[in-house]
Amino acid sequence: MSKVDVFRSLHRKRAQGDPLVLPGPWDAASARVCVEAGFPALATPSAGVAASLGYEDGATPADEMFAAVARIVWAVDVPVSADVEGGYGLAPKELVERLLEAGVVGGNLEDSNGGVLKDPHEHAEYLAEVRSAAADRLFVNARVDTFLHGDGDPDRAIERAASYVAAGADCVYPILAPVDVLPLLRAGIQGPLNMVARLDGEGPSPAVLGELGATRVTFGPGLQRRATQALREIADGLTQ
Repeated sequence: MSKVDVFRSLHRKRAQGDPLVLPGPWDAASARVCVEAGFPALATPSAGVAASLGYEDGATPADEMFAAVARIVWAVDVPVSADVEGGYGLAPKELVERLLEAGVVGGNLEDSNGGVLKDPHEHAEYLAEVRSAAADRLFVNARVDTFLHGDGDPDRAIERAASYVAAGADCVYPILAPVDVLPLLRAGIQGPLNMVARLDGEGPSPAVLGELGATRVTFGPGLQRRATQALREIADGLTQ
């Protein structure tokens, strides 16, 4: 099977409580560490990659983001999906070409811009064009930002998710959705459901998220921030 076929298969028929866990490497070295730990696939976080390149989240130029992702893909032999934020203003066909050139198997696409939710119908059309241009060569993870930049209404999140699934999204990602609404989201959303887990011990584990309905679990920039904090503590110790 191709890498994208392998990636899709990892999302199918997941047992309850056994979600696909995708760590978020931010460079080639961290990607290799994740693969050595046994993870079957990776999902790069835009914020983590941005930090590694010296940018604020959302400020990375497209060329630098695609180059960084390509280095990660080159460094490992497992499927890599990339967070490409809102698509960097690229037309669907060009976005697909850039993703395929980078060697990734898929990408996250946000449904907000500058902290404001996009029109769901227009965004669904964009996703449909991306899916049409990509055919089966890319796995599209459609982020739903209702809980990040909207009013947090689960019904509206479900409505947006339904539009994106109908447009061809392979997975839906209601970022920062409260854990207590996860069963409701699971009941109302068709197909794979991505949830984010925290690494500070304050939130539920990936297994618990899986029990509540998550098909896959990612960590956003959590790993990169934990690594940065560990380095900061080591550096502080060296100066004392």
